[in-house]
Amino acid sequence: MKIIIAGAGKIGFSVASILSDEGHDITVIDNNPSTINNLSNNLDVICIEGSATNSETLREAGAADADLIMAAMRSDEMNMVCGISARKLGTRHVIARIRDTGYLRQTEFLREALGLSVIVNPELECAREISRILRFPSAIRVDAFSKGSAEIIEHRVIPGSKLDGMQLKDMLSAFNAKVLIGVVERGGEALIPNGNFTLQAGDLFSATGDTRELRRFFTAAGQYRKPVRSVMIMGGGRIAVHLSRLLQDVGISVTIVEADRQRCDELCDLLPDARIIYGDATRGDILLEEGLKAADAFVALTGDDGDNIITSLYAKRCGVGKIVVKVNREYYSDILESSGLDSVVTPKTLISQQLARYVRAMSNSVGSSMETLYRLAEGKVEALEFKVAEGAACVGVPLKTLRLKPNILISAIVRGNRTIIPDGETVISPGDHAVIVTRSGWLKNLDSIVEGH
Repeated sequence: MKIIIAGAGKIGFSVASILSDEGHDITVIDNNPSTINNLSNNLDVICIEGSATNSETLREAGAADADLIMAAMRSDEMNMVCGISARKLGTRHVIARIRDTGYLRQTEFLREALGLSVIVNPELECAREISRILRFPSAIRVDAFSKGSAEIIEHRVIPGSKLDGMQLKDMLSAFNAKVLIGVVERGGEALIPNGNFTLQAGDLFSATGDTRELRRFFTAAGQYRKPVRSVMIMGGGRIAVHLSRLLQDVGISVTIVEADRQRCDELCDLLPDARIIYGDATRGDILLEEGLKAADAFVALTGDDGDNIITSLYAKRCGVGKIVVKVNREYYSDILESSGLDSVVTPKTLISQQLARYVRAMSNSVGSSMETLYRLAEGKVEALEFKVAEGAACVGVPLKTLRLKPNILISAIVRGNRTIIPDGETVISPGDHAVIVTRSGWLKNLDSIVEGH
């Protein structure tokens, strides 16, 4: 596909990198010469220096016959102008990054009036990710399929736990829970295991199932953590506002510690039911005074990665049960794993994943519809959800006789409101939602999982 990315900031760069690796024809527009120079030196993309709100610049970038433009500049208004201009010139689809909550309340109007295909908001996506983690605190990460009917969670095997040394084929009899482990990350390598695989301490695995079965699994394995009822948030930016609303909707109480007095006043108006504290959350005495040790969870959301990490380590030392830390630099994730801070979120990664899902869905062949895409094991593996169409190659054949290509695992089937963890006798039917785990980047449609297609 021919794709234009307007704005080469953190998100623009990340999206350009992922889509370029998938073989798309990428052109990036940015008005900063040093940014363009850095991009051209690191990625195999076409770079144009200029303003993406200028029609001549868009013409030069090939907007007249582009399949997609992603507008990811600093200003919401610039992104909307860019999208309108690109559509007028002939670009088929427009994705705009829009952060202002006032605009977000008009999502459907903006899509229709401005011709936007998708509106993305990094802060809202980050808040949703953190909310899922806090509602299932036993997991490092939680992703949802089929509107929450099935979930895939990440968890690390603790030394000496019931999971340490267990073969996957023995889990059902040991725990009486219908879940399936589809990916194991060990020593930097991502593995798609079979039933004879033996888990070891330190393994990071992804397990699929419905929420009830996953809770039963973690309880039986001795890894279940009590539900989160109270959360302390460090930093009162946009993510904190979105997250507080999501948590309060499910009955979780929120305390926000914010160092800027004016922002505290704004938060009191935005979040009348939250507890807003004016203070420096990097100071341990303030956190302790405001009830850190009584909180079930601590979430670090400032714009400073160092402050987020150090304060989260302090919260861990104080015995807080669940800690989530936001970082902007992806490579911090590896460092944080060794410190015990596993639940790390990076906004640009979440948006890059969302955009990759949309682009992959656009290039699907007729007869398969990709609904969801998640990158697992640091992007080495993907979990994709497809809606199964009549006539798909996998329909009507028991899985034990279906000739799947190597490194393919059907980890779940959602039929109506029921999640099925498949075995050899399971037969996929039209209308099902199939969750497929495979190596990253190559699976474009559901038929591709079967040999000969």
